[in-house]
Amino acid sequence: MAGDTTTIARPYAEAAFEVAKAEGALDAWADGLSLLGAIADDAQIAAQVGNPHASSEQLRDLIFGVAGEGLNAHLQNLVRLLARNKRLSVLPDIARLFAQMKTLHDGLQQIQITSAYPVGDAERDELIERLKAHFGGDVHLTIDEDPDLIGGVKVRAGDVVIDGSVRGKLERLSNDLQF
Repeated sequence: MAGDTTTIARPYAEAAFEVAKAEGALDAWADGLSLLGAIADDAQIAAQVGNPHASSEQLRDLIFGVAGEGLNAHLQNLVRLLARNKRLSVLPDIARLFAQMKTLHDGLQQIQITSAYPVGDAERDELIERLKAHFGGDVHLTIDEDPDLIGGVKVRAGDVVIDGSVRGKLERLSNDLQF
């Protein structure tokens, strides 16, 4: 399902990014979208957004009420458009995609590493250097631990995923052998 919402969110995020870039207000837009994403991600708000009996106007006003005065006119228009199109649930994805685009625009590649074991400082530094060489620029590295990977690492940079984990290799082998 996350892939479905990302597909829906991408055109909105791209349009928002173009407007923000033209205005020279990338930081303000990133902050506003982050706020909207957090609001829409809240369990109580998400329940209302998913309520088929709530009107677009009620949902729009709910988002505006929680956001307070923190939204500029363009962000308010985005909320109105999403409410009218019954797409408020994709606000967290729009915020995430916008943040990724901003990071790339700023010349910094956001990379998520998932490792089966804890990564020490020396290993982290080596990963950063290798990833800088691979992606051709500065990187911001986030490292998570997932013992279910059994061994190895999984690297995610935007839409690129490099799965060097033992679990990933076993899954590919299972698919190849059609188990």
